[in-house]
Amino acid sequence: MKLNPEPFEMIKSGRKTIELRLYDEKRQQIKSGDIIRFVRTDDENNVIEAEVIRLHLFDDFSKLYRELPLLKCGYTEENAAYADPKDMEIYYTPEKQKKYGVVGIEIRNIETDCLIS
Repeated sequence: MKLNPEPFEMIKSGRKTIELRLYDEKRQQIKSGDIIRFVRTDDENNVIEAEVIRLHLFDDFSKLYRELPLLKCGYTEENAAYADPKDMEIYYTPEKQKKYGVVGIEIRNIETDCLIS
């Protein structure tokens, strides 16, 4: 999966342990125990491998934001109070969310071989 630099570095450091995605056909193939390769969009040689620990499925990002800890989803202490599910609409339209649902992919960083959630 491709990631912009900021979320990539947050996963690499262990600050982000849940990746948010549309639960489309590609993500429906993911299972606990699978290995995901995250590739930094501005440097394809910069890769992180992570093991899928758990999938958190929701109808839309509004429900996901109410249920999952946002600090594990890429928000920080500084911006978590302003977190809005509509933030995800720049990536996934409400229509696509309704069609597929959404997923929080909880991961464990393989490089550090420790649970980072």
